[in-house]
Amino acid sequence: MDTQNDKLFKMRHSLAHIMAAAVQRIYPDAKFGVGPAIDDGFYYDIDLGEKKISELNFGKIEKAMRRIISEEQDFIRQEVSIDKAIEWANNTSQPYKVELLEDLKRAGTTNAKLLAEGDFEVGEGAETVTFYTNGNYRDLCRGPHLNNTSEVGSFKLMRVAGAYWRGNEKNPQMQRLYGVVFETQEELDEYLEKLEQAKLRDHRKLGKELDLYTISPLVGAGLPLFTPRGTILRDVLANYSNQLRQRYGFEKVWTPHITKKDLYEKSGHWAKFGDELFLVQSQETSDEFALKPMNCPHHTQIYASSLKSYKDLPVRYIETTTDYRDEKTGELGGLSRVRSLTQDDSHIFCRPDQIEQEIQNLLSCAHELYEEIGMNLRVRLSYRDDSDGYLGDKNLWAAAQNQLKSAVIANNLDYFEQDGEAAFYGPKIDFMATDAIGREHQVATVQLDFVQPGRFELVYTNAEGESETPVMIHCALLGSVERFMSVYIEHKAGWFDFWSAPEQVRILTVNNTVDDYVEDVESVLKNTILSSPVKFNELRFTSDTRNESLGKKIREASTMKIPVQLIIGPKDKTERAVSVRSRQGDDFVEEKVSLDTLNTYLINI
Repeated sequence: MDTQNDKLFKMRHSLAHIMAAAVQRIYPDAKFGVGPAIDDGFYYDIDLGEKKISELNFGKIEKAMRRIISEEQDFIRQEVSIDKAIEWANNTSQPYKVELLEDLKRAGTTNAKLLAEGDFEVGEGAETVTFYTNGNYRDLCRGPHLNNTSEVGSFKLMRVAGAYWRGNEKNPQMQRLYGVVFETQEELDEYLEKLEQAKLRDHRKLGKELDLYTISPLVGAGLPLFTPRGTILRDVLANYSNQLRQRYGFEKVWTPHITKKDLYEKSGHWAKFGDELFLVQSQETSDEFALKPMNCPHHTQIYASSLKSYKDLPVRYIETTTDYRDEKTGELGGLSRVRSLTQDDSHIFCRPDQIEQEIQNLLSCAHELYEEIGMNLRVRLSYRDDSDGYLGDKNLWAAAQNQLKSAVIANNLDYFEQDGEAAFYGPKIDFMATDAIGREHQVATVQLDFVQPGRFELVYTNAEGESETPVMIHCALLGSVERFMSVYIEHKAGWFDFWSAPEQVRILTVNNTVDDYVEDVESVLKNTILSSPVKFNELRFTSDTRNESLGKKIREASTMKIPVQLIIGPKDKTERAVSVRSRQGDDFVEEKVSLDTLNTYLINI
């Protein structure tokens, strides 16, 4: 019997064929590339020559798809020789299928992804291939499919985008038509509602509306500029992350933004990520420099700058600093993927017997942070696979992976294991946080590293006076601050927690007869120091004393998503009080608070 995932995969794969069949009915000259199942749906790459598919055509294509579904066409599998298949592709004027088949004839792989990208080594090629036919539509395909077109669930075409054949910009550009599918209409409706919510919460939209950051074409793509309001949000989040770890003895360090390439050659990053680095050439020397893409190699050099005894360990460094990676322009978007990424980075150098406690401390920090912002966590244990892209002895890897798993189990964390997701120097605990509309994001990470300390010849003197190599533990609670901000903005829909809001309080006056009383209220606010969760956090407020209606002032404050609004009118002045309008849940609640107790009221929000 099929599992749930098998059934959904078959639905998605079958609907890709149904969609292609519908397109072929409408556009008989259509040329097809590949059409795989993907998360939540499917797509097909299509070449229509000068004709373009737009959203205006979706209804017509969906109607043709439903007709094919209603015809209850069977999916019929057939195995034919590779030469017969090439003959078919030529006869039906399908040049992309011809190319795939000829490569398959030469290739030493049947991996669909490698074939689709043209990324394979020539070897003993295939002798036969399989086709699936439904109605008059026939397609080269490995399957599997449903038995009949009538078995598909509820679907909807979503978007069309440009895609180069096999992902190579030197190849023709095709039209990639996307759709989604779910077993029931109810599930589809829920998905579409989430998409509508996602549009309203889009951090790029809110980032502009709330005046948090901007992108300048003169500065460059992927290099966001943060306004005063956005900078406050960045700093508050990073300070909270740092303070959580400073409880456990982490000390701040600072490292420069460029370094000689020698550092990354020794760490192994140059061989692994050399193509992603921004290179800097000195005009004074022959040294080659790079903008730093990560911080761990620098921290090893701070550790190595002085002799360490076993009594000195663990040594804990923390640094919130900007790194630089030459990401592809087409992959950049808002704050989610940038070229300048700020990491709330930290590294521990410890003895093997200290690993368990250090990981426990970091797990506690991550749990507290994400509980505070209201995101549920589960853990991905990211292991190495059998490929050659990892450094270090496999026995050390096995030991490290077992230690991480034991720590996760000891903390009763919901977890799953995944091979091939480790860093090249060690396994990871990756925290996956679920936002307000059910999307999962990778956020914090804890990584064990038995490789870099050895490559940098780091040592400490043990109790017997002998040299030993420390273990290195990497941890970022937010990860990329920019990426975390994109998640946090969308999770909160711009209505940030009171402690993190760039502007926490705005004073709104009814008329200018209370302007002198505003000074008294401001004096209270200036002396209000918040203590949780960010320690010693001065209250952030502004005053709106313009000669405008109170209704307009309230609307503007609400548009900027100010969580607490203090309304002051002549009666409030007489009573030495303020009318507090505060956001609680999804609504605002109003109450009268005396000036004498306003400080305590705000501290306890």
